Amino acid sequence: MVSSLSDRRILITGGTGSFGQTMVSRLLDAGAEEVRVFSRDESKQDAMRHRLADERVRYYVGDIRDYDSVHKAVRGMEFVFHAAALKQVPSCEFFPLEAVRTNVLGSAHLVDACERVGVEALVLLSTDKAVYPVNAMGMTKALMEKVAQAHARDNLTARTRVCCVRYGNVMYSRGSVIPLFIDQIRQGSLPTVTEPSMTRFLMSLAQSVDLVEHAFHHGRQGDVFIRKADACTIGDLATALCNLFGVPAKFDVLGIRHGEKMYETLASREELSHAEDLGEFLRVPVDSRDLNYALYVDEGDVDSGGLTDFNSHNARRLTVPEVESLLLTLPEVRAHLDAAATPVGAA
Repeated sequence: MVSSLSDRRILITGGTGSFGQTMVSRLLDAGAEEVRVFSRDESKQDAMRHRLADERVRYYVGDIRDYDSVHKAVRGMEFVFHAAALKQVPSCEFFPLEAVRTNVLGSAHLVDACERVGVEALVLLSTDKAVYPVNAMGMTKALMEKVAQAHARDNLTARTRVCCVRYGNVMYSRGSVIPLFIDQIRQGSLPTVTEPSMTRFLMSLAQSVDLVEHAFHHGRQGDVFIRKADACTIGDLATALCNLFGVPAKFDVLGIRHGEKMYETLASREELSHAEDLGEFLRVPVDSRDLNYALYVDEGDVDSGGLTDFNSHNARRLTVPEVESLLLTLPEVRAHLDAAATPVGAA
């Protein structure tokens, strides 16, 4: 178990994304010796290089689907955070094999490369859509978790400790609905809501990084860590943003898109039957049984019949004022509000 991130060498796949950039800043503040950013977008890497201007950050152009580029990137690293993924539900629905290549096979490449070079710990980022998945994005993320758990089950004493974190919607991350709603409101359009009664978990980028750090410090082989997040309806989220920007709380209802669910689940009742409650977090240990199931017929297993899933319908529901307060904690939202309040032409 690791006590500090200072003086460490750390790789972040998908490091130019919203999570990756937040994590890089956190690691630099913690005194990391070297932070490697691995992604296939050289333009975003160049912008990040100029913005940070920190010699401790090194940039590797490569694709998680290509084993050789992954293997080169992890050499010499002590810890790896895996954020590279195809995350958009509709695009994964239309191109499911692309989601498999990135989210499943790419993750398998990373697990294997980390083990081969002796990385101390690898944390993979998953999503609530991996629980009871109905879309290609969730299915491939669920398989990513299975890849990590299979490694743990077969290598309980392996030199590389592999675990996962699972969380819901990260507010104002790239591709999320909040920037879309804000752009629509500022342009004078109505926010386009798929289904107002749909519920989703809400988490800030800072909270997502906290969860990953918790797994990094406390994770054991094959663990899945889950943050107990609050939830709200999409309609209340749109209403809260309209209120903050001082416009009538009205929106266009589009209907549910390809592959979407009315609510998301962070932990299934089967997982909760053997999960460890850590207060702010849940730890779901790997099921370490082997294929000799006959051993368990007489012993039995934990009964999950009396438990219910932890989902965005039964989680603590935020009120509209609470959603407004949460939104105001986001620097991006405050910046948009300041810009909207500044008269045109003002210095």
